[in-house]
Amino acid sequence: MAQVTTMTAQVRERAGKGPARATRRAGRVPAVIYGNKMESVLISLDPVDLAHQITGPGFFSRVFDVKVDGETHRVLARDLQTDPVTDRPLHVDFMRFSARTRLNVDVQVLFKNEEDSPGLKRGGVLNVVRHAVEMICAPDRIPESITVDLTGLDIGDSVHISNIPLPEDIQLAITDRDFTIATVVAPSALKTVEEEEAEAAAAAEAEALALEGEEGAEAAEGEAEDKAEGEGEGKAEGEGKTEGAGKAEGKGKTKAKSKD
Repeated sequence: MAQVTTMTAQVRERAGKGPARATRRAGRVPAVIYGNKMESVLISLDPVDLAHQITGPGFFSRVFDVKVDGETHRVLARDLQTDPVTDRPLHVDFMRFSARTRLNVDVQVLFKNEEDSPGLKRGGVLNVVRHAVEMICAPDRIPESITVDLTGLDIGDSVHISNIPLPEDIQLAITDRDFTIATVVAPSALKTVEEEEAEAAAAAEAEALALEGEEGAEAAEGEAEDKAEGEGEGKAEGEGKTEGAGKAEGKGKTKAKSKD
């Protein structure tokens, strides 16, 4: 259940950029309250009080009672404009809501009992997949946070959304899968026996493949040498025969000339 926070505001007379700048020069933060089929109300807020609320957890999922001239508006913060350099609040939009209003909100995920996790004790690391979970609920039913119990989680274990008890009247925005919230993973310096065996097997296989490659290269080199030697011998033999035949033919012609 969302807790209601009370804020006090003052009425602003005029809208527009000029009056808003004048409000900031006067040391206040301009804001507006709208919605629920009622007339919008221009207000200004104390910057110290607003900064305190912004820096607290779940600013956009908290219900505020804004008191203006004796009237109370139950609202949610829907937009916050800040200075791009100083992050100083420049303007806030607050939205009224009714009993039938349903909103999509991001609810913060918290973790507890880290000391009771065997995996974390062994040096494992908590890998947070989702720091917030989107939910659909009535504004006055927004939970401030959901808590994940890490008791008993070992390296390789995961926490899914189905493992977390949710408040009543809360719907998840993602309903087509049991998504992961966090996992306990081993650091690079901490390897399991299975990982070491797998690495050793992979190294042995790589070495065997390298040896097969070397043997194949040697065999191919030997075949190439044998082929080269065979071709050389064939050429030499052919050249010898050609030379012998040439000489014999030459001698025959010489003898024939002598007879003549």
